[in-house]
Amino acid sequence: MRKINSTYNGYPEKILMSVQKPGRYTGGEFGQIIKDKSEVKARMAFAFPDSYEIGMCNLGIRILYGVLNEIPGFWCERAYTPWIDMQERLRENSLALRAHESGDELYKFDIVGFTLQYELCYTNVLSTLELGRIPLLAADRGEDDPIVIGGGPCAYNAEPLTDFFDCFSIGEGEDMLPEFARLYMKMKEDGSYTRTAFLRRCAHIPGMYVPSLYDVGYDENGDFAYIRPKYPDVPAVVTKRIVDDMDKAYFPDKLVMPYIETVQDRIVLETYRGCIRGCRFCQAGMVFRPVREKSPETLDACAKRLYAATGYEEMTLSSLSISDYSELPELTDRLLEWTDEKKVSLSLPSLRLDSFSEELMKKVSSVRNSGLTFAPEAGTQRLRDVINKNVTEEDLLNACSVAFRNGKTGVKLYFMDGLPTETYEDLDGISDLANKVVDRFFKTPGRMKGKPSVTVSVACFVPKPFTPFQWAAQDTCERLVEKQKYLQEKLKNRYIKYNWHDSKTSFIEAAFARGDRRLNRVLLRAYRLGCVFDAWDECFDFDKWMQAFSDCGIDPSYYANRALDPSEPLPWDVIDVGIKKEFFIREYEKAHQEKTTKSCAEACAGCGVNRLGGKNRWCPKYKEEGV
Repeated sequence: MRKINSTYNGYPEKILMSVQKPGRYTGGEFGQIIKDKSEVKARMAFAFPDSYEIGMCNLGIRILYGVLNEIPGFWCERAYTPWIDMQERLRENSLALRAHESGDELYKFDIVGFTLQYELCYTNVLSTLELGRIPLLAADRGEDDPIVIGGGPCAYNAEPLTDFFDCFSIGEGEDMLPEFARLYMKMKEDGSYTRTAFLRRCAHIPGMYVPSLYDVGYDENGDFAYIRPKYPDVPAVVTKRIVDDMDKAYFPDKLVMPYIETVQDRIVLETYRGCIRGCRFCQAGMVFRPVREKSPETLDACAKRLYAATGYEEMTLSSLSISDYSELPELTDRLLEWTDEKKVSLSLPSLRLDSFSEELMKKVSSVRNSGLTFAPEAGTQRLRDVINKNVTEEDLLNACSVAFRNGKTGVKLYFMDGLPTETYEDLDGISDLANKVVDRFFKTPGRMKGKPSVTVSVACFVPKPFTPFQWAAQDTCERLVEKQKYLQEKLKNRYIKYNWHDSKTSFIEAAFARGDRRLNRVLLRAYRLGCVFDAWDECFDFDKWMQAFSDCGIDPSYYANRALDPSEPLPWDVIDVGIKKEFFIREYEKAHQEKTTKSCAEACAGCGVNRLGGKNRWCPKYKEEGV
């Protein structure tokens, strides 16, 4: 019998053979970047706080992995939170988590970075640090421990994580992180490096937030009162960084190719950043402003290089709303000139109802026939006006008619419940709209024979920082469950499938989305109680979370279910995303007046973001005037 004594990426073969998917941990993927250690001055492990299958598809990591590895003397590697079975094996065998390229343990790196995409992944950050043998608390790290940096959407309110991170990258990292890396190497080379000195210098990098350099205070009622710098050279407010010209921005020509199936095995083309719409619940649509587009020529050339390097048979045109890309017809025509021949299908995952056309439908379906997803978000026009969705019932029905005429039999509809000012009439509207889509299928001339399939997915509203609804209260779990059951009774049509999101996970998400530094100890307590992979239904344990809050003497409803006054200070006031607070207040008031705001393509609403720069084609005159 063969003895199992080999190692892969530093892990014993016997351990890898005892876990679900060994390919998550073996490394050695085609396309990974390997450097000569003798020529490397500093190393970073870029960690994704979720499973390998999800992290491998993250576009931000793909971009930053490539741009950091272009720096001479700097090596960026990858790491992912190991699944529960592998976590158990590592602990049982006293082994540390390793990076994929070199197979070295995380504690041996100079820098460990995390992208923070979702609040329910926060315990995975702690798990990854501990498995990598890095002290969880930043205050406990010594001179030889890695600098731990975070970035991504959740970093816009980093306060619930400040005990565990040394610093945060606010905004887009293509320029900022290389500046950060070069500063680290320079201070190491000239002998001026200490953790304290380095972090103080980091605070001078535009877009870098170093929480240990700020004091936080609360008033006599226990409400957040202020956050202010400890030293005069530390900025009072950290302004996010943006990439000015997307055509000149780094984008990888090659990808690291996984050995196992991931959630998105395809080419992802980032067409533009930002959003011209102003949905009042949507954080991404606000914090990713201003709109900056890539040209069709740049995108087509990039797509050809990525196809040659990967051979993927599907390509996604990525953005917050692809139908708002100003040169979409030219781009799709360019791509179809060669993707049709090579049997590469185009996927447009973020289509607007009011701009979905027959021509676009035929382009999307030219190679592969797949389902379509639309997001009315609310069931009535009144509530769609409240959230500033700016689409109508007729927009949805017309879009579905186009889909049904062109061979589709199934559509998915995304809604939210618990939105500000929502009534049961608005919930009735969800049911009515879904039934009208079914009726439209049967009334559409030239449709395919068969039965329609309408999937209604309803998520729970979560108030997010830097949105007009950041001051709104989330419905209680009990109230959300009542609404979910009500909809379940209303959606009895046999052609309609109803899915809904767990209100308890949304409750924890809301608490951490609007949390302050007091939630650091709740997060640590939850992790010590065994919380990990909370974004996965099979792992989420609401009772443990409630115990963690109780043990820390903190009421989560204070953060999730309380309406805030627009005049009160907010924990995330230390961050400037470029949009003026007055704009958010104005939009919040308009929501309660059921008034809409036009898109950036129609008129400038004066949000103020163009002061950050960026080649925003929608508002050139306002950029010039600095409004």
